[in-house]
Amino acid sequence: MAVQDAAIIDHLRVLVIDDSLTIRAMLEELIEREPSCRVVGVASNASEARSKINDLIPNVVTLDLNMPGVDGMTFLDQLRGKVHPPVVVVSSATSAGSLQAAEAMKRGAYACFDKGRILSDAAGFVRLLRTAARGGSVRAESGASD
Repeated sequence: MAVQDAAIIDHLRVLVIDDSLTIRAMLEELIEREPSCRVVGVASNASEARSKINDLIPNVVTLDLNMPGVDGMTFLDQLRGKVHPPVVVVSSATSAGSLQAAEAMKRGAYACFDKGRILSDAAGFVRLLRTAARGGSVRAESGASD
């Protein structure tokens, strides 16, 4: 995967990873309402996500934690040591101050956003995605994001 220079990111290119078709469609709609924002792909599981990260070269990824098979935490572990776009965890389990949010951050998530707030704070959600994308690619060795 080509590493993008954070300074040249003009458009937000998002890969949405969630096993729920409804949530994927909702996130796609919210993201693409914003100028210069595009969902370049969706994945319903970790296997699909791995290939799409390499093929579609998003500059930020959203990740659900509760998925069948390889869950979001395990997927974060699998990204360790690899160059990848920043990951924003979007889950109802990651409300502010939750243990799940702290664990996701420890495992390399750039940030967490409570899925229950997506509709009420859509602007804040997209702003967070833009901020993460400006951070460029992350090498999650120790679980900390750059």
